[in-house]
Amino acid sequence: MSDNKPTLNMEQLASLCKRRGFIFQSSELYGGINGFWDYGPLGVELKRNIKDVWWQDVVQRRDDVVGLDASIIMHPRIWEASGHLEGFSDPMIDCKTCKGRFRADQLEGTACPQKPSKRVGACGGELTEPRQFNLMFKTFVGPVQDDSSTAYLRPETAQGIFAQFDNVLSVSRQKVPFGIAQIGKAFRNEINPRNYTFRSREFEQMELEFFIKPGTDEEWHTYWVKARMDWYTRIGIASEHLSQYVYGPDELAHYASACVDIMYAFPFGVQELEGVAARGNYDLSRHSEFSGKKLEYFDQESNERFIPHVVEPSAGVDRIALAVLCEAYALEWIPKEGTDGERQPTRAGEKVPDGYEERTVLRFAPCVAPIKAAIFPLLKNRPELVKVAQDLYSELKQHYPVFYDQTGAIGRRYRRQDEAGTPFGITVDFETLDNQTVTWRDRDTMSQERIPIGEVAIRLATALQ
Repeated sequence: MSDNKPTLNMEQLASLCKRRGFIFQSSELYGGINGFWDYGPLGVELKRNIKDVWWQDVVQRRDDVVGLDASIIMHPRIWEASGHLEGFSDPMIDCKTCKGRFRADQLEGTACPQKPSKRVGACGGELTEPRQFNLMFKTFVGPVQDDSSTAYLRPETAQGIFAQFDNVLSVSRQKVPFGIAQIGKAFRNEINPRNYTFRSREFEQMELEFFIKPGTDEEWHTYWVKARMDWYTRIGIASEHLSQYVYGPDELAHYASACVDIMYAFPFGVQELEGVAARGNYDLSRHSEFSGKKLEYFDQESNERFIPHVVEPSAGVDRIALAVLCEAYALEWIPKEGTDGERQPTRAGEKVPDGYEERTVLRFAPCVAPIKAAIFPLLKNRPELVKVAQDLYSELKQHYPVFYDQTGAIGRRYRRQDEAGTPFGITVDFETLDNQTVTWRDRDTMSQERIPIGEVAIRLATALQ
């Protein structure tokens, strides 16, 4: 992002996201439902692009990773083996005064609903004793609702990978080290969803379980931490806004040898985007124990059998989408048409200077931008311009998500696309009719140049690589 980042607040961003069709409150027509969000026309494209780039880099461009799409509801014994039934819980308290419900371990950063200037616990409200609350959503399979039909919506996508490890190994002709990747929905009945879409009850995960030979844990963990850090800069997040939280020995799960969280500096604080954990052979061992089936790998080179260890990079799609939005969002003052001056970031509390206007822009990396380019005829009442612009739009639309707009002044059309995060604008004008060139406009610099209309597709393809 730019100099405006420290002044960004979530109200500004949420307003833009609703206005431009990125994110809506779920069930808003009926007053909404806390912890659930719907992605509009631009938001669904943004999320899809993030997932596509992840899948390309983690699966398609590698020879040692294959994919899986496991079901959301699985046999309840899976959650016994994984430890979720017993240990997947948060400490919960109620306030008898305001009737609110909160996580007991997050009171320090939680404002009182009735006295926002004070935190919960320091507001004088009467709190109950903490009690454990399991975060899994319970449901029933079949017509009878009893203990025998109890099932759960998955709280993570990883366990489906472990449960299918033997099947994938037998059909994929992979050899250790290799990985199984999955993108899918997960559900956690969060006590206190907050910070816009950051902590929700329904979300998407991108998870990789990379199976390795015991004793190579440190090497592969280091490899995947670096690979994942590099990926975030690829999708447009500046490295200076990323950090790593390295777990100390007393913070690690009993089965883990290392864990690093990749963190991003959100407006509401530095928070986790992804965890990269070296989990040993805990998961496969537990599923082997509970299922009674051996989940081993036979290494033909060493003539030995072993239960593979695993390194797990686990990322949240919704959190990444929010980080990308925060990173891209910028407000700046630009000179009005016909006046001199240079673009400059807005300054909090100051009015727009004379001769300037305010521009809102989303500086998405082209690879994740929902719309890759917008095509404009200079005037909508000139059929010869409209025909050329529509033909160019039809050609590009066969390969890229592009947008056609002929309504309003050209400057206003540029502003609309700036707010949508469209990297490039292509304008067909009278010079196009004379020499077959168009105006190519860059969203970030606002610079314009003439290029041959026949080179537009090549220029766009190059920019999106």
